[in-house]
Amino acid sequence: MSHIFPRHTKASPPLATRGEGPYIYDQSGKQYLDGSGGAAVSCLGHSDPDVTAALKDQADRIAFAHTGFFTSEPAERLADRLIAHAPEGIDRVYLVSGGSEAVEAALKLARQYFLETGQPQRTRFIARRQSYHGNTLGALATGGNAWRREPFAPLMIETSHISPCYEYRGRQDSETPEAYGLRVADELETELQRVGPETVIAFVAEPVVGATAGAVPAVPGYFKRIRDICDRHGILLILDEVMCGMGRTGTLFACEQDGIAPDIVTIAKGLGAGYQPVGAMLCSARIYDAIRDGSGFFQHGHTYMGHPLACAAADVVVGKLTDGGLTARSAQMGEVLDSALKDRFGQHPHIGDIRGRGLFRGLEIVADRTTKDPFDPSRAIHKALKAAAFEAGLICYPMGGTIDGQRGDHVLLAPPFIITEDQIGELVDKLDTAFGKVFA
Repeated sequence: MSHIFPRHTKASPPLATRGEGPYIYDQSGKQYLDGSGGAAVSCLGHSDPDVTAALKDQADRIAFAHTGFFTSEPAERLADRLIAHAPEGIDRVYLVSGGSEAVEAALKLARQYFLETGQPQRTRFIARRQSYHGNTLGALATGGNAWRREPFAPLMIETSHISPCYEYRGRQDSETPEAYGLRVADELETELQRVGPETVIAFVAEPVVGATAGAVPAVPGYFKRIRDICDRHGILLILDEVMCGMGRTGTLFACEQDGIAPDIVTIAKGLGAGYQPVGAMLCSARIYDAIRDGSGFFQHGHTYMGHPLACAAADVVVGKLTDGGLTARSAQMGEVLDSALKDRFGQHPHIGDIRGRGLFRGLEIVADRTTKDPFDPSRAIHKALKAAAFEAGLICYPMGGTIDGQRGDHVLLAPPFIITEDQIGELVDKLDTAFGKVFA
């Protein structure tokens, strides 16, 4: 009998006993290829000796010092390293313990920025349907995941949602990708005019949509138009890179590939590679200076923010992603994975789209490739695929509700950056086995 409150009370997961490279082993000795890095977390794989050495060394020095009284050497090093590689204008790092905390900090900082600058009428956010920004109430409210939002909707802050940039489902045959991107970006302008641009704090978006839609990148020009609209109306652009950032898409920050810089960006998951709970909210000098020159106090905080052990681990991780070349390897091996997926499943009768960037790839599942019709949600294809892949020794990240929160299924892949070509072959073989069982 377990006293753990599990994610699902009717499931009994095996006990993970050790990890090695891209593999996890359970108590029976069964080996699982971690094809999704958990939830796009384990970018270095498991049991990296340099990260564990840094943790041990820091634990011998000091494990915890509350940021109400102290800063720490690991926190200062990590912040310096992040800013050295951050998008243009980003100047400050607010260290927290995960992605939802990072998004909550971003939302509250954005609101306080406008209070400090004399614009208290700005009270609302705009985001996109089929997005996911975390499970705390503020993050959940800005997210557009209908299934996750529904039970808690009465408790949420007011947020408008516009269309996602979802080329496979949204682009018309007569449109170029660029024309499609401009059309859906201009929905932001339309929504601003509907609610009054002077009432809006920020637009929130994932550069590459993760869990809810399955590694959906924006088309060229989309985010440049979004940036222009935000600037024209004086609203902030918050980019959520909790899942798609930290090298996952082949650049350290995903927005580098869209040629823009946000006002605030959130990171987590790959920041700590799973070795400690850690996340961060990074903001521009302009926003920081408004707080510094105003009240001087950001009215927010968490007990474990800036935790020395978490920062020591994350500093080594980011060093490996940058100076160690693993972000470049993510881009390189991402092309290998993309080719392998398209070779095996490009003409599969139930795979409608294969997409993504770097080692962040999604496969959208359809009942009919020609019409793009999804399977009936009652079949719960994504749940069957997760179980079949796990039985085959593959950890992947299937989800349902891909199209509108109710219909559609996809599989998200986000393996460690250390994965080899042979292991990519193993991943594709095991995924093929799962597809064969589910679609038989």
